[in-house]
Amino acid sequence: MKILVIHGPNLNMLGKREKSIYGEKTLDEIDGLLKKEGQALNVEVVTFQSNHEGALIDFIQEQADSAQGIIINPGALTHYGFSLLDALADSKLPVIEVHLSHIYRREEWRARSVIAPLAEGQISGLGWRGYITALQVLVGELKAKSSR
Repeated sequence: MKILVIHGPNLNMLGKREKSIYGEKTLDEIDGLLKKEGQALNVEVVTFQSNHEGALIDFIQEQADSAQGIIINPGALTHYGFSLLDALADSKLPVIEVHLSHIYRREEWRARSVIAPLAEGQISGLGWRGYITALQVLVGELKAKSSR
């Protein structure tokens, strides 16, 4: 089983950017923790980050046929990334949306997600642990579905 983990704009700056909001861990550290958890769950975790919406779309289109699910932190594209939404919908894969910060406790505009209506669920405010939780939930759901 292969799970795609997609990080949107500015997430490459984790560990440097607003640590009080986004935490101390770098994106490489988070990706490493995800891959370690993937090994424990016996799944392949493929991570990708870009500051460009088109690159995220290209990645989804290139990888979707060989994957079983997607975890995505769209960053600022959460609020206006309609072409990203279309690519996720076209993949026909289950999606879990993740945000490091609690988007509902921040500026009002951050609480609006164009991705959320498509997603199986959304995890917000758990920091890097939200990614691990999303992976555990998504893999658990996929394994339960395949055993039915």
